Amino acid sequence: MKYLIKGPDSFVRASVQLPASKSISNRVLILNALSYSPFEIENISDSDDTRVLAAALNSNERNFDIGAAGTSMRFLTAFLSKVVGEWTITGTERMKNRPIKVLVDALNSLGARIEYMEKDGYPPLRIFGSALQGGEISLSGGISSQYISALLMIAPYMEKGLTLHLEGKIISVPYIRQTIRLMNQFGVGVQWSGAIIKIQPQEYKPLPFSVESDWSAASYWYSIMALSGAAEIELGGLYKDSLQGDAAGADIFARLGIDTVYSKKGVLLKRNSNSCKEMVYDFVNEPDLAQTLAVVCALLNIPFRFSGLQTLKIKETDRIEALKTELRKLGFMLKDDHDSILEWDGERCEAQSDPVIDTYEDHRMAMAFAPVAVLRPDGIKIADPGVVSKSYPGFWGDLRSAGFTIKEDQ
Repeated sequence: MKYLIKGPDSFVRASVQLPASKSISNRVLILNALSYSPFEIENISDSDDTRVLAAALNSNERNFDIGAAGTSMRFLTAFLSKVVGEWTITGTERMKNRPIKVLVDALNSLGARIEYMEKDGYPPLRIFGSALQGGEISLSGGISSQYISALLMIAPYMEKGLTLHLEGKIISVPYIRQTIRLMNQFGVGVQWSGAIIKIQPQEYKPLPFSVESDWSAASYWYSIMALSGAAEIELGGLYKDSLQGDAAGADIFARLGIDTVYSKKGVLLKRNSNSCKEMVYDFVNEPDLAQTLAVVCALLNIPFRFSGLQTLKIKETDRIEALKTELRKLGFMLKDDHDSILEWDGERCEAQSDPVIDTYEDHRMAMAFAPVAVLRPDGIKIADPGVVSKSYPGFWGDLRSAGFTIKEDQ
């Protein structure tokens, strides 16, 4: 199935209650389970990833299929390694090709026993859960922050605790910081000095928790604002003092002429005339915003050079290749270099007359390209639009409420 999306005829006016943060929800689910909390998490994300993780944690099953939920695969692998019993975890074919060796090797070195059921280094996994010895390990700081967060969250229950040495450049620092701040809220002390994180044996304390709205989801509305000639957009549930690294999106979009006005309800987006002529940015701390910014900069004819994209190739799809392929359909020739840089120098090609944007089972591809409809009188077609359920199930409904027309196109 495809959606044909057309933008509003004139002024874009929207008041949107954004979905809860998926990254916070998933971490709090693990911390809630580790603390044996009697409290239900308020405003928890209704995304596929979170629902899959919640179902697994509340299940009496021993065999789990987490589908395309990468966070669930990593967090559950670590969590189950300390829960006595024999467990298996599998997922989609794409999940079976997303590497997990770094995490499995780390856990096994700390006393876990995890085996590969098919291909070495990849899911599905068989886990023999038991008490973990813990100790001291070294990992590259360039790996996915989800590996690091998975280890940190179970570290207080290791017999020797955990001393983690991060080598080289540390990427996605805000996500590691988010994990530690949440651990602190649940009563666990963490020492982070330079490249060393230390966690002593201790216990989490249960507490009531309400999840804030998702700054990653906000980025698509910032994109709509940047592409619209006139717009008024209010986004509910966002905070300036956020636990989310993607709150930096407000500063990034300021370069594209978007002001963020904070209130008790959330934020109000306003236009100004101070848009940059070229954008150079290191997304090492906000990799999930890169697709949105690549699309909006190209559509605004703003050359860009984005670095810090090391993790994009091992996401739901190879996001660098996907961006190059789909933006080529719209007439933009992007280049990449060394797996971590994506750039556009203004080079064009002939655009397809009736492009269909493929989404590659990746929710962020669908939502990053949907705002293109604002600038195309004929709209834009998005394949497999249901992928947005992974993080923002109400996305298409929210677009409709903002005046977008969305029709099924067979």
